[in-house]
Amino acid sequence: MAHGVIISRASELPPDVRIEYPFAGNTLSLINGAEMHYIDEGTGPVVVMLHGNPTWSFYFRNLVKVMVQAGFRCVVPDHVGCGLSDKPQDYNYTLVQRIEDVESLLDHLKIDQFSLVVHDWGGAIGCGLAGRRPDTLQKLVLLNTGAFRSKLIPLRIAAIKVPLIGEFVIRAMNGFAGPAAIMSVKTPLKPVVKRGLLWPYRSWTDRVAVWNFVKDIPLRKSHRTFQTLTEVEEGLAKIADKPIQLVWGAKDFCFSMRFYERFKEFFPNAESVVFPNHGHYILEDGGEQAWSSIRAFLEN
Repeated sequence: MAHGVIISRASELPPDVRIEYPFAGNTLSLINGAEMHYIDEGTGPVVVMLHGNPTWSFYFRNLVKVMVQAGFRCVVPDHVGCGLSDKPQDYNYTLVQRIEDVESLLDHLKIDQFSLVVHDWGGAIGCGLAGRRPDTLQKLVLLNTGAFRSKLIPLRIAAIKVPLIGEFVIRAMNGFAGPAAIMSVKTPLKPVVKRGLLWPYRSWTDRVAVWNFVKDIPLRKSHRTFQTLTEVEEGLAKIADKPIQLVWGAKDFCFSMRFYERFKEFFPNAESVVFPNHGHYILEDGGEQAWSSIRAFLEN
């Protein structure tokens, strides 16, 4: 049954996007009833890649191709509400639920040793996962992300956290995913890539998770996710002895170099690859240089 579901999910992509993203998909029925879509490509040591907002597994497509060629198995989920996963309107769209969803996927696939590549919200989700299961983590690659409490939020994002107004701007006007496809890169995306990144977020109902990710940014102690993020931050100490790589676009308007410097405090021995002229979507802006840096780090 799931196989049939998936063929239709992937085949709905526009033909040119499908060429960019040629993977066979899979789905997992989560305990709460939502179907989570993921790609599982290649054989060998496992690399789990976790996207943020407003992207999906498509963001990692080129890195997946590179890593599969290098003899790795790549497992890349679409968080619920994102990509080709279900988009329930009444889901518990919180950081703790995101961590549990990825745990469910790893348990389902019986994966007990893996490396992580995380971007944007994927950092908090992945580091939360690693803090819960430090013995399972082999290596960690951090791409323009955060996994600790911070008041550093760009005004343009803070402005759309406002209830009602923010939800309208993001869901009715596509005022987050749309601009992100332009602002997150210094080299404009090819039309097919922009179309691929935005394809799952074409309507009000499609953008439910885009809004909820923004809503879930905890700026105050009273926020429902503040405690979870505190636990994620405290868990960083448990993985500080692992091989860690920071691959950073220095021109990121959101996860700026101050986030990079904060990670260096947590992980002083981390290897660093900084791209001075690249933006938030470092795998797009950085291209082959970024992919090959990650490949070399995970291979050695």
